[in-house]
Amino acid sequence: MNIEFNSLVRKNILGLKPYSSARGDFLDGMLMDANENSFGSVIDAFDALALNRYPDPSHRTVREKLGRYLTVPVENLFIGVGSDEIIDLVVRIFCEPAIDSVMILDPTYGMYKVVCDINNVKAISVPLDGNYQIDIKKVEASLEANTKIIFICSPNNPTANIIKKESILELARRTNCIIVVDEAYIDFAEEFSLTNDAAQLPNIVVLRTFSKIWGLAGVRCGYCITSEKIISLLYKIKAPYNMNKLTSAVILKALDNVKKKDELKDKLLEQRKFLLAELSKVKGVIKVLPSQANFILFEVKEPKDVYRKLTTKGIIIRDRSNQIPNSLRVSVGTENENKKFLEELRNVL
Repeated sequence: MNIEFNSLVRKNILGLKPYSSARGDFLDGMLMDANENSFGSVIDAFDALALNRYPDPSHRTVREKLGRYLTVPVENLFIGVGSDEIIDLVVRIFCEPAIDSVMILDPTYGMYKVVCDINNVKAISVPLDGNYQIDIKKVEASLEANTKIIFICSPNNPTANIIKKESILELARRTNCIIVVDEAYIDFAEEFSLTNDAAQLPNIVVLRTFSKIWGLAGVRCGYCITSEKIISLLYKIKAPYNMNKLTSAVILKALDNVKKKDELKDKLLEQRKFLLAELSKVKGVIKVLPSQANFILFEVKEPKDVYRKLTTKGIIIRDRSNQIPNSLRVSVGTENENKKFLEELRNVL
């Protein structure tokens, strides 16, 4: 592997002097440096968190605890406001607006394209093959001289399948690009994560989140595992205090409760198995795709009509027919939710 790393980074980012925040230097002591309210906060329910003081901009405590859970060095971890912040930061680090391009393997998570559009970066769409796997030849044929990033979602959203690890590593070896692997749903899969590979290879960024298996979507906390070089660049350009103390406290508490997370996973996988089996029996369901995530993609005739009729019953799923013909996506719910969904789906069809 011969990655020309500095050639991928925007020149102004390489030379950027990051904002020096007060809490970047001191977290303890007589803090009279950041124009905070020294008398405290108007909310006293969280006095132990000292909400009148700015949070740690380097997220050290959270990274240390998360690193122990993942068996990943602190130096290879970055914490963001959901995975979406990290997606945006990676594009901003590596892509010159109106010059560079990003490759997206469709159908996939729509935020990659949105972030490119916001940053005025060209998004090249390359279709996955018939099994929703990477077509290496198509990818290589579609690469441009200024393609800096390839986004891969595994398990893929909305198709719920794992992307072959060998294909991802092959792209990392054969292209002078940053390979971003979004593993938001990896905890629901039977395959291994690329977290250990990301810490070792200079051009792989693995995105993870607390929104899915941890059940903390409302907290907005994501993270990534990648090389120390990329971690240093992420901390160089992020907002000074991107993660607040309340979020940090919730994440630290969550990491003390891995047993509960595993119990939730077991329940969800049991219901996924039930939903996959029952969906396949519903008259009018044309196809049900296998799932390695916490959602299922299935095909029906007139998906927009089916979607609309379900909403009138108070059942909200996602219409994905604009990405894959005839397709709807349903998240795995509780036992009662799944049974109610199946009942109303049968009625509609």
